[in-house]
Amino acid sequence: MITIAVVADEIIIREALRCFLERESDFRTVGHATTGRDAVRLVTRRKPRVLVVGAALPGANGIDLTRQVHEQSPATRVILISRFVAEWHLLAALRSGAAGYVSSLAQERDLSRAIRRVASGGHYVSAPFSREGVEAWVRRVRSGKADDPYETLTTREREVLRLVAEGYSSAQIAGRLSISPRTAESHRANVMRKLGLSNYVELIRYALVRGILPMMDSPARSN
Repeated sequence: MITIAVVADEIIIREALRCFLERESDFRTVGHATTGRDAVRLVTRRKPRVLVVGAALPGANGIDLTRQVHEQSPATRVILISRFVAEWHLLAALRSGAAGYVSSLAQERDLSRAIRRVASGGHYVSAPFSREGVEAWVRRVRSGKADDPYETLTTREREVLRLVAEGYSSAQIAGRLSISPRTAESHRANVMRKLGLSNYVELIRYALVRGILPMMDSPARSN
């Protein structure tokens, strides 16, 4: 029996996944979470064999959540359901510890295949990525070549990037992260420099493309 936990913030998606999983005789759902923080707690407590992560989550993105889960429960195999079909995003997911990567446009059978394969210790990616390319990508990830500027950001810089993209000012970021406004400004400057961004508009565009800021959302606060 493969134990599975689901992370999705939208009820309809979460329930659809639960109903689908429970149709499979060898799958057993052991819980669900709606935020990244709750997901880490769930994994720590229930230790599911597989964690299925939806594309957009409040307060987190799938890749950073995958990294946290991988650190807290290495035995839990993470599958990301993503709308991105770019190689850089797949590589970032694999670097973070993801074992499966399934397009949000894939068929149900792709998800069931992914769950069974990662539960048995393998990797799985859905179309348009080819099965033949999976091992090559895994080898590239294991080689430690960090050709993605996002990988150079610290955990705190990633938090600042997300908050800036959501429209928080440096003073507001300082309050939320319990740091000084000067430190918040320093982190923000480091983010812009490392990612090669020149202004706030470029930062928003980057956050949208990376999935840090969901496509359907727009910044609600003035910066």
